[in-house]
Amino acid sequence: MLEQIVDFRDEASALAGLLARLNEGDWERVTQFKEWTINDVILHLYASDWMAAASARSAHAYEEIRGDVRRRRESGLSMIEETRLRFPDLRGAGLFERWKEQVEDLCRLLAAKDPTERLTWSGPGMAVRMFVTARQMETWAHGQEIYDAMGIERVAHDRIRNIAVIGVKTFGWSFSNRGLPVPEQPPRVELTAPSGALWVWNEDASADVVCGTAVEFCQVVTQVRNVRDTNLSVQGEAAAQWMRIAQCFAGPPADPPAPGSRYTAT
Repeated sequence: MLEQIVDFRDEASALAGLLARLNEGDWERVTQFKEWTINDVILHLYASDWMAAASARSAHAYEEIRGDVRRRRESGLSMIEETRLRFPDLRGAGLFERWKEQVEDLCRLLAAKDPTERLTWSGPGMAVRMFVTARQMETWAHGQEIYDAMGIERVAHDRIRNIAVIGVKTFGWSFSNRGLPVPEQPPRVELTAPSGALWVWNEDASADVVCGTAVEFCQVVTQVRNVRDTNLSVQGEAAAQWMRIAQCFAGPPADPPAPGSRYTAT
């Protein structure tokens, strides 16, 4: 089985460990992300994994679902409003069990595929390895909203290297997605892993550098923290501009949270 599939499963399992501790009222707790409840966050992850499984089965199955979603969104529904309408009865413990089952189903489907096979998704298609890494990234990023809402510090693991890789690879995308010129040379990125190992990308870059913990870098590129709320060291104009607009996920340009708006509640 691909290492990235194992990492995705482990990421979901870690989040499941937190969710298992919630009481019924906790599921309606409002997070710092668009005023979504914890139930909304897991419903969104479930819906995304469900669509990913459809893509793993066939491009046609995925496009049918995507077309239906697009038509509903065009009526004026927000992303989460459309998802609530599509799955009106999924809440709390029942949703929790369905989400866990969906993760396992998706992992089985992806494990049976050639890692180089390209799967259909929003934006450019992705090979299986990057496709499942994107699922880990979204699970990790949205999971942070729940840790923050519950006031629980997250235990970090080196499997977030996959997310850091996406963050580095989408340097150019962060600019082009906004119609901005892409700097000629990407910054050097030096990150300290949760284990203490040093991860380095773009070693030849010299003028622009992003340096700090892998956790904070991943928080910035997934937009769960504003760079000003981290201890990342950012040197050079290209690096500074990147960290202000970094976006490692598909979709239209999204702005990072305002400084001080995302934090672990006490």
